[in-house]
Amino acid sequence: MSTILYRIKNSDYVGVFATASDRYVFLGSGIEEKDKQRISDALGVESVDLSVSSSDLVGLFARANSNGIILSNLVETGEIERLESLKLGINIGIIDSGLNTVGNNIIANDKIAVVNPDYDSSVMAQIGDILGVEVVKSQLPLFKTIGASNIFTNRGMVINNRSSDTEKAEMERISKSVSVRTTANSGSIYVGLSAIANSKGIVAGKSTTGFEMQRLTEGLDIEV
Repeated sequence: MSTILYRIKNSDYVGVFATASDRYVFLGSGIEEKDKQRISDALGVESVDLSVSSSDLVGLFARANSNGIILSNLVETGEIERLESLKLGINIGIIDSGLNTVGNNIIANDKIAVVNPDYDSSVMAQIGDILGVEVVKSQLPLFKTIGASNIFTNRGMVINNRSSDTEKAEMERISKSVSVRTTANSGSIYVGLSAIANSKGIVAGKSTTGFEMQRLTEGLDIEV
Protein backbone atom coordinates (compact mmCIF):
# COMPACT_ATOMS: atom_id res chain seq x y z
CA MET A 1 0.00 0.00 0.00
CA SER A 2 1.20 3.49 -0.80
CA THR A 3 0.22 7.13 -0.36
CA ILE A 4 1.76 9.98 -2.33
CA LEU A 5 1.22 13.68 -2.82
CA TYR A 6 1.15 14.58 -6.49
CA ARG A 7 0.27 17.15 -9.12
CA ILE A 8 -1.01 16.43 -12.63
CA LYS A 9 -0.66 19.07 -15.34
CA ASN A 10 0.24 21.57 -12.60
CA SER A 11 -3.06 20.87 -10.82
CA ASP A 12 -3.54 19.60 -7.28
CA TYR A 13 -7.00 18.37 -8.27
CA VAL A 14 -5.64 15.04 -9.42
CA GLY A 15 -9.02 13.33 -9.12
CA VAL A 16 -10.36 15.11 -12.19
CA PHE A 17 -7.87 13.21 -14.36
CA ALA A 18 -8.55 9.61 -13.28
CA THR A 19 -10.92 6.97 -11.98
CA ALA A 20 -9.47 3.94 -10.20
CA SER A 21 -10.52 0.45 -9.18
CA ASP A 22 -8.66 -2.48 -7.66
CA ARG A 23 -7.86 -3.66 -11.21
CA TYR A 24 -7.05 -0.52 -13.20
CA VAL A 25 -6.54 3.20 -13.02
CA PHE A 26 -7.95 5.00 -16.05
CA LEU A 27 -5.94 8.12 -16.79
CA GLY A 28 -6.25 10.89 -19.35
CA SER A 29 -4.41 9.94 -22.54
CA GLY A 30 -2.53 13.24 -22.61
CA ILE A 31 -0.93 12.77 -19.19
CA GLU A 32 2.85 12.29 -19.29
CA GLU A 33 4.13 8.72 -19.11
CA LYS A 34 6.20 9.37 -16.00
CA ASP A 35 3.08 10.60 -14.21
CA LYS A 36 1.07 7.57 -15.31
CA GLN A 37 3.79 5.25 -14.03
CA ARG A 38 4.04 7.02 -10.67
CA ILE A 39 0.28 6.88 -10.14
CA SER A 40 0.05 3.27 -11.30
CA ASP A 41 2.82 2.27 -8.89
CA ALA A 42 1.17 4.08 -5.97
CA LEU A 43 -2.18 2.37 -6.56
CA GLY A 44 -0.68 -1.01 -7.39
CA VAL A 45 -2.65 -1.46 -10.61
CA GLU A 46 -2.16 -1.20 -14.37
CA SER A 47 -2.85 2.20 -15.92
CA VAL A 48 -5.14 2.48 -18.94
CA ASP A 49 -5.17 5.48 -21.28
CA LEU A 50 -8.60 7.00 -21.81
CA SER A 51 -10.10 10.15 -23.24
CA VAL A 52 -13.73 11.23 -23.20
CA SER A 53 -14.86 13.78 -25.77
CA SER A 54 -11.16 14.36 -26.53
CA SER A 55 -10.67 15.39 -22.90
CA ASP A 56 -8.21 14.15 -20.28
CA LEU A 57 -10.76 14.84 -17.51
CA VAL A 58 -11.47 11.16 -17.00
CA GLY A 59 -12.37 11.66 -13.34
CA LEU A 60 -15.27 13.86 -14.37
CA PHE A 61 -16.56 11.79 -17.27
CA ALA A 62 -16.10 8.19 -16.04
CA ARG A 63 -16.52 6.02 -12.96
CA ALA A 64 -14.98 2.56 -12.60
CA ASN A 65 -14.98 -0.38 -10.25
CA SER A 66 -13.48 -3.85 -10.71
CA ASN A 67 -16.50 -5.00 -12.70
CA GLY A 68 -16.90 -2.19 -15.19
CA ILE A 69 -16.57 1.41 -16.23
CA ILE A 70 -19.36 3.90 -16.85
CA LEU A 71 -18.70 6.56 -19.47
CA SER A 72 -20.45 9.87 -20.04
CA ASN A 73 -22.71 10.12 -23.06
CA LEU A 74 -20.23 12.72 -24.32
CA VAL A 75 -17.80 9.92 -25.21
CA GLU A 76 -17.00 9.53 -28.89
CA THR A 77 -17.38 6.31 -30.87
CA GLY A 78 -13.65 6.02 -31.53
CA GLU A 79 -12.88 6.38 -27.84
CA ILE A 80 -15.25 3.54 -26.96
CA GLU A 81 -13.85 1.33 -29.72
CA ARG A 82 -10.30 1.91 -28.54
CA LEU A 83 -11.21 1.00 -24.95
CA GLU A 84 -13.06 -2.11 -26.09
CA SER A 85 -10.08 -3.17 -28.20
CA LEU A 86 -7.95 -3.44 -25.06
CA LYS A 87 -10.07 -6.41 -23.89
CA LEU A 88 -9.80 -5.51 -20.23
CA GLY A 89 -12.34 -8.10 -19.12
CA ILE A 90 -14.77 -5.57 -17.66
CA ASN A 91 -18.13 -4.14 -18.66
CA ILE A 92 -17.99 -0.89 -20.64
CA GLY A 93 -21.18 1.14 -20.76
CA ILE A 94 -22.65 4.58 -21.35
CA ILE A 95 -25.51 6.11 -19.40
CA ASP A 96 -27.74 8.52 -21.26
CA SER A 97 -28.46 11.31 -18.80
CA GLY A 98 -28.18 15.06 -18.57
CA LEU A 99 -26.04 14.41 -15.48
CA ASN A 100 -23.19 13.54 -17.81
CA THR A 101 -20.26 14.27 -15.51
CA VAL A 102 -20.72 10.76 -14.17
CA GLY A 103 -17.58 10.85 -12.03
CA ASN A 104 -19.08 13.75 -10.09
CA ASN A 105 -22.40 11.99 -9.63
CA ILE A 106 -21.45 8.42 -8.70
CA ILE A 107 -19.22 6.76 -6.11
CA ALA A 108 -18.82 3.00 -6.18
CA ASN A 109 -16.90 0.05 -4.86
CA ASP A 110 -17.31 -3.54 -6.01
CA LYS A 111 -20.60 -4.08 -4.16
CA ILE A 112 -22.50 -0.79 -3.95
CA ALA A 113 -22.85 2.44 -5.94
CA VAL A 114 -24.19 5.58 -4.28
CA VAL A 115 -25.50 8.07 -6.82
CA ASN A 116 -26.91 11.55 -7.28
CA PRO A 117 -30.57 11.39 -6.15
CA ASP A 118 -31.62 13.11 -9.38
CA TYR A 119 -30.82 10.00 -11.45
CA ASP A 120 -34.06 8.25 -12.39
CA SER A 121 -34.75 4.55 -11.89
CA SER A 122 -33.86 3.57 -15.47
CA VAL A 123 -30.42 5.19 -15.23
CA MET A 124 -29.88 3.62 -11.81
CA ALA A 125 -30.61 0.23 -13.38
CA GLN A 126 -28.04 0.90 -16.10
CA ILE A 127 -25.45 1.86 -13.48
CA GLY A 128 -26.13 -1.35 -11.60
CA ASP A 129 -25.82 -3.47 -14.74
CA ILE A 130 -22.53 -1.91 -15.85
CA LEU A 131 -20.84 -1.96 -12.45
CA GLY A 132 -22.49 -5.17 -11.26
CA VAL A 133 -23.59 -3.63 -7.96
CA GLU A 134 -26.54 -2.56 -5.84
CA VAL A 135 -27.39 1.10 -6.51
CA VAL A 136 -28.74 3.49 -3.88
CA LYS A 137 -29.39 7.22 -3.89
CA SER A 138 -27.17 9.62 -1.99
CA GLN A 139 -28.42 10.95 1.33
CA LEU A 140 -26.34 14.14 1.16
CA PRO A 141 -28.93 16.59 -0.22
CA LEU A 142 -26.56 19.58 -0.14
CA PHE A 143 -23.93 17.61 -2.07
CA LYS A 144 -25.79 15.85 -4.86
CA THR A 145 -22.54 15.71 -6.86
CA ILE A 146 -21.45 12.96 -4.53
CA GLY A 147 -18.40 11.90 -6.53
CA ALA A 148 -16.88 15.38 -6.36
CA SER A 149 -16.79 15.52 -2.58
CA ASN A 150 -16.50 11.88 -1.42
CA ILE A 151 -14.45 8.72 -2.08
CA PHE A 152 -15.65 5.12 -1.74
CA THR A 153 -13.46 2.01 -2.05
CA ASN A 154 -13.66 -1.62 -1.02
CA ARG A 155 -11.91 -0.73 2.25
CA GLY A 156 -13.70 2.44 3.34
CA MET A 157 -15.20 5.84 2.66
CA VAL A 158 -14.27 9.47 3.16
CA ILE A 159 -16.94 12.16 3.02
CA ASN A 160 -16.64 15.93 3.00
CA ASN A 161 -16.46 17.51 6.41
CA ARG A 162 -19.56 19.67 5.97
CA SER A 163 -21.74 16.58 6.23
CA SER A 164 -23.89 16.58 9.35
CA ASP A 165 -23.85 13.75 11.89
CA THR A 166 -27.24 12.62 10.58
CA GLU A 167 -26.03 12.61 6.96
CA LYS A 168 -22.86 10.75 7.94
CA ALA A 169 -24.83 8.07 9.78
CA GLU A 170 -27.24 7.66 6.86
CA MET A 171 -24.41 7.41 4.34
CA GLU A 172 -22.81 4.71 6.45
CA ARG A 173 -26.10 2.84 6.62
CA ILE A 174 -26.76 2.82 2.89
CA SER A 175 -23.13 2.23 1.89
CA LYS A 176 -22.59 -0.41 4.59
CA SER A 177 -19.25 1.24 5.27
CA VAL A 178 -17.70 3.27 8.08
CA SER A 179 -16.77 6.80 6.98
CA VAL A 180 -14.40 9.56 8.05
CA ARG A 181 -15.01 13.24 7.39
CA THR A 182 -12.17 15.25 5.91
CA THR A 183 -11.02 17.87 3.46
CA ALA A 184 -8.06 17.69 1.06
CA ASN A 185 -5.78 20.15 -0.73
CA SER A 186 -5.54 22.38 2.36
CA GLY A 187 -9.23 22.75 3.11
CA SER A 188 -11.09 21.80 -0.07
CA ILE A 189 -14.39 20.00 0.51
CA TYR A 190 -14.04 18.49 -2.96
CA VAL A 191 -12.26 15.41 -1.69
CA GLY A 192 -13.21 13.28 -4.69
CA LEU A 193 -11.64 15.79 -7.08
CA SER A 194 -8.56 16.11 -4.89
CA ALA A 195 -7.47 12.47 -4.77
CA ILE A 196 -7.38 9.16 -6.65
CA ALA A 197 -7.78 6.05 -4.50
CA ASN A 198 -8.41 2.33 -4.43
CA SER A 199 -7.93 -0.37 -1.80
CA LYS A 200 -4.16 -0.31 -2.32
CA GLY A 201 -3.22 3.35 -2.20
CA ILE A 202 -4.01 7.04 -2.39
CA VAL A 203 -2.72 9.73 -4.73
CA ALA A 204 -3.66 13.09 -3.21
CA GLY A 205 -3.12 16.62 -4.44
CA LYS A 206 0.25 18.13 -3.60
CA SER A 207 -1.24 20.72 -1.23
CA THR A 208 -2.99 18.09 0.91
CA THR A 209 -1.77 18.54 4.49
CA GLY A 210 -0.37 15.83 6.73
CA PHE A 211 -3.50 15.90 8.87
CA GLU A 212 -5.74 15.58 5.80
CA MET A 213 -3.69 12.64 4.50
CA GLN A 214 -4.00 11.01 7.91
CA ARG A 215 -7.78 11.36 7.69
CA LEU A 216 -7.80 9.96 4.14
CA THR A 217 -5.72 6.95 5.13
CA GLU A 218 -7.90 6.35 8.19
CA GLY A 219 -11.15 6.54 6.27
CA LEU A 220 -9.91 4.39 3.38
CA ASP A 221 -8.06 1.97 5.69
CA ILE A 222 -4.70 2.38 3.97
CA GLU A 223 -1.63 1.45 6.01
CA VAL A 224 1.41 3.70 5.62
